[in-house]
Amino acid sequence: MMNFNLSDWALKHQSFVLFCIVVLGFIGIFSYNQLGQSEDPPFTFKIMTVRTGWPGATAREVEQQVTERIEKKLQEMPEINFVRSFSRPGESLVFVAVKDSEPAARMPEIFYQVRKLIRWRIAFHRQMRIHAIPAVIHRAF
Repeated sequence: MMNFNLSDWALKHQSFVLFCIVVLGFIGIFSYNQLGQSEDPPFTFKIMTVRTGWPGATAREVEQQVTERIEKKLQEMPEINFVRSFSRPGESLVFVAVKDSEPAARMPEIFYQVRKLIRWRIAFHRQMRIHAIPAVIHRAF
């Protein structure tokens, strides 16, 4: 009994094998072009940063007068998952993470609420005569 040898068969039917390769190549190219794709996929970052500068202040002053107050105010929001902050001389950086359970459609509203809460800081600095640079809030990475 003779076993089937695919290599031998392919060498004997070269034109048919080449035809199949070309047809499968065209089907592959056509299928690739039909794939759904998006330049900017619908993925929402649920993190925003609040950066505040205070030239000439020590890290402790920045932490006590700016960073801690921003953190406490942001922790009042029920939509916030966690708040991380870093203070260094002359600069405060606060990361605000929204809970994963919040839908992407609500993110603009939540970020607006964060901005609104941060606005109190500007009035506070005017009262305390702290010469901090107004907070810069980033939500697009």
